[in-house]
Amino acid sequence: MSALGTVRFAQYAYPPNELGYCGPAGAPAMLEPAAEAEIARRARQFEGAWSYLELLAEVTGRSDPLDVEVVDAYWLGGPMLAEVDPAVLVDRLRDRFRGQLGGSWRDAGARAVPHHSFQVFEVYPWATMLRAGRPPGPAVTVLDRCRIRTGRVVAVDGEQVTVRCRPLAWDGTGLVPGPEVTETARWSVDARSLIEAPAPGETVALHWDWVCDVVSCEQAGWVADLESRTLAGVGLVAG
Repeated sequence: MSALGTVRFAQYAYPPNELGYCGPAGAPAMLEPAAEAEIARRARQFEGAWSYLELLAEVTGRSDPLDVEVVDAYWLGGPMLAEVDPAVLVDRLRDRFRGQLGGSWRDAGARAVPHHSFQVFEVYPWATMLRAGRPPGPAVTVLDRCRIRTGRVVAVDGEQVTVRCRPLAWDGTGLVPGPEVTETARWSVDARSLIEAPAPGETVALHWDWVCDVVSCEQAGWVADLESRTLAGVGLVAG
């Protein structure tokens, strides 16, 4: 088991776990960096993410789904994703999510990618609801917060940072980056965190209202490119 990869998984998986959307109860256990075995046990109960991690590890010849390169590829992207045949991924998801309704993933055998953006925009039903002409309602907000997005830190105040980022917006035909806004995100809770305090000027990955990590320009580019690719595949690029 990779200690670095296990902690990296928790950095990104903690916020939806805390909100009760993914994984088992007891999210604070994800913020104990020395408890790799417990984090790894919990990671296996993230039904969506674990499916992708297992497949990425298998295809690339790694024995550990929590290998740090596998974890980074799922959350952020990178060349590793191209090693997975889209049709193989869809077959795996068809087995794992047999009873799940909605989404466009069943028809994605030529475009599926083992990345969090695919889970958010193609497996979850929100994007297809928009494409079907349903009122935006909460869908745009959920998609915006559930995806991995990036922002630039402008200030740090204790366990919170102020970041500049561009939320998703609905223009009537597709999802587009909206105007840049300032928002507050947490990097620590009750003096527990998996990262050092970010510094002003750094680019960070965000998941819900949580700072997952400081990322490079290359990693931020992967996130943006994969999101654009996935939105095009699901038919939600603004026209």
